[in-house]
Amino acid sequence: MLVSLQLFSATRLCCALLAVGCLPAILVRAETSAGSLSLAEAQRLALQNNPDLRVAQTQVAAALAQLRTVREFPNPVVGVSVSKIDTDGRSNGTPDGNRLDERSYDTIFSLSQLLELGKRGVRRTAAEAGVRAATAQRDDARRLLVQAVSQAYVAALEAQEEARVLTASTAALRQEAGIAARRRAAGDIAASDQAQIEIAADQLELDAGSARARARTTLLVLTTLLNQPVPPVGLVLSDTLDQLPGGAPDDDTGAAGRRPDIRAAEAGLAQSEAQLTLQKHGVIPDLTVSVQYERQPPDQPNTAGVGLSFPLPLWNRNTGAILAAKAARDQAEAQLDKVRVQAAAELASQRVAYEEARNRAEVYVRQLQPRSTSITETIAYAYQHGGAALVELLAAERNNNDVRLAAVHARADLLSAAAALEAALNVSTAAAVNAPAP
Repeated sequence: MLVSLQLFSATRLCCALLAVGCLPAILVRAETSAGSLSLAEAQRLALQNNPDLRVAQTQVAAALAQLRTVREFPNPVVGVSVSKIDTDGRSNGTPDGNRLDERSYDTIFSLSQLLELGKRGVRRTAAEAGVRAATAQRDDARRLLVQAVSQAYVAALEAQEEARVLTASTAALRQEAGIAARRRAAGDIAASDQAQIEIAADQLELDAGSARARARTTLLVLTTLLNQPVPPVGLVLSDTLDQLPGGAPDDDTGAAGRRPDIRAAEAGLAQSEAQLTLQKHGVIPDLTVSVQYERQPPDQPNTAGVGLSFPLPLWNRNTGAILAAKAARDQAEAQLDKVRVQAAAELASQRVAYEEARNRAEVYVRQLQPRSTSITETIAYAYQHGGAALVELLAAERNNNDVRLAAVHARADLLSAAAALEAALNVSTAAAVNAPAP
């Protein structure tokens, strides 16, 4: 009996320890299992955790390290050599003695320093341009990331709203099917009329299931941008399509002309020009200045010397490197022109897309959707009282469902176009401005 109690107590103790050990994991899952996510919060999390942006930040760090490297001065070279050591068994002793410093060894201590001519300043200019290019590329990654998060958030809201509209339409048809069942029992309609309504409701229910699946997929795309491959269980998007602002941003400051992709191309051109200058200066010989101390007793116990050496540019004039640098400069110049043209074309295209989406959303929200809802309600009331045919009811429900879905898509297209226009104008959102660099 005592053994059984001891085993029971040990089992309970093990279970308690396991529970305590699993408690942090349980708390973490509970913390991430539910919650709400606004668009501003999603942008902030993306700017903090997105791996592509972190890679861009490391490229800035690498460019800064390269700048520090080119600013450093080359180290001097110290040399020690000992020669004229007899290897035939004879002594190297001198009349002064046979100590190590009195033997007839030829000992030389040298110190040399490389002096670059016309290259250090140009190399530093190229490195500084590299830092500007890496910084601009990081800023461009931030700009595109904010746009991608905004559009993914809107796409998730669009899919969720589409599922809600289809679910509501399904419920309305289910209610009409109940009314049809009562009218059929009273002998007002045939069984086929009731079956048509039920079939239409089943179709809408299937469409709603597909919309819910798309909502989960779009939510997965959003959380992937936040560096979270699996969406937390119970995650709710706190903003709605109607709450998010869809107004066009102003371009009073001319921020589009200072887009980071243009700045990156400009810095790339400046770096390539500096590299071309550096290769042209490559034919200038670098000097190596040296001093030495020599000891060779007994005839030359202590002597000193200075030296100066440089390569003669006779056979290699650095022509190949200069031509390659010229080609790289021309390529960078063409790339800058291409980026500027693309930025201008993108801005014009996004303005057109935004205006079309804004007009379409306004027409659907203010005109088509209220009229369609009113017509559907009128026909549904008439059908309930025997004043409308089943064909009219189904057509009205179908048209109203299409109009409501089109209104959702129009509002989502407006918000997505606004995000794209903000990115084209290089207008940062509040989350992008206030978020710290990763």
